[in-house]
Amino acid sequence: MTAPVLEVVDLVKHYPVRRGPFEPRKIVHALDGVSLTVRRGETLAIVGESGCGKSTLARCLLRLEDPTGGTIRLHGADITSLDADAMRPLRRHVQIVFQDPYASLNPRWSIGTLMADPLRLHTKLSRAERRVRAAELLAIVGLGGEFLERYPHELSGGQRQRVAIARALAVEPDAIICDEPVSALDVSIQAQVINLLMRLRREFGIALVFISHDLSLVKHIADRIAVMYLGQIVELADAAGMREGAKHPYSRALFAAAPTVDPVPGVSCEAPIGGDVPSPIDPPSGCRFHTRCAFAKDDCALTAPSLRAVEGRSVRCHYAGELDFARWAGGSS
Repeated sequence: MTAPVLEVVDLVKHYPVRRGPFEPRKIVHALDGVSLTVRRGETLAIVGESGCGKSTLARCLLRLEDPTGGTIRLHGADITSLDADAMRPLRRHVQIVFQDPYASLNPRWSIGTLMADPLRLHTKLSRAERRVRAAELLAIVGLGGEFLERYPHELSGGQRQRVAIARALAVEPDAIICDEPVSALDVSIQAQVINLLMRLRREFGIALVFISHDLSLVKHIADRIAVMYLGQIVELADAAGMREGAKHPYSRALFAAAPTVDPVPGVSCEAPIGGDVPSPIDPPSGCRFHTRCAFAKDDCALTAPSLRAVEGRSVRCHYAGELDFARWAGGSS
């Protein structure tokens, strides 16, 4: 097994909030004790409802946000507390592809200038060499050299996202964080961009951290899947294990709610998740999911479960492996 490119141990990120001058300061618990590893050449998908902390985790991995606690390691080296100057030469190792390709590209710069900028910052290539390399990178993502003279507004959404991917590749990163990289694109273009990312992962051995709401997609492209709820990982398993059946009630309901191409007639879906997501300013005591869980017992509100090994995966549930999901689904399996 290869050494991790990125390793996170008990990562915490809290945001102080003050709603008025005379109100006590409160805390948004964006991340609370997140631990995971990302290895070269693998795709780790991170899923969960909006507001669960996925994008905050991505920003912390990039050190765009300073964590409140915990440890972030890049190739085994602790980068948790490095300042901007110390981080600058390390940023080439981890790049990001944002959700909106138009917002991530400076509209005043040509594609050639946008492509050459990371090469100027992180390499010793001359101006002419940077332009040649920019054309090579565009070719890798399926765009011709004529795109160097164009501007972002002259490109389609899919072409802009290809440019964003090419920019991320420019500094030969070890990992790329993809924060909802296809959600703003048409369905046909989504498939092209996903296939491109998978090809690049195979050819260059890049680790992908793939943040998405599309559960049907991540089950097929990911090697491992981490399910987040209110700033915590509640289940971490390989994709095959998730396809066979999640063990945490939240993971189970989340994946059961995903649309299926070929539903089985007469078989009801498992019970949906009830209620609203609690506020991260005042998360529930004990298990954070107990207020919406059909299996919750008295001790779930009193004691917070740890992330523990259950049947070849990690699950944050007191009763993981003991729950009767068939009963929950009204007798169906």
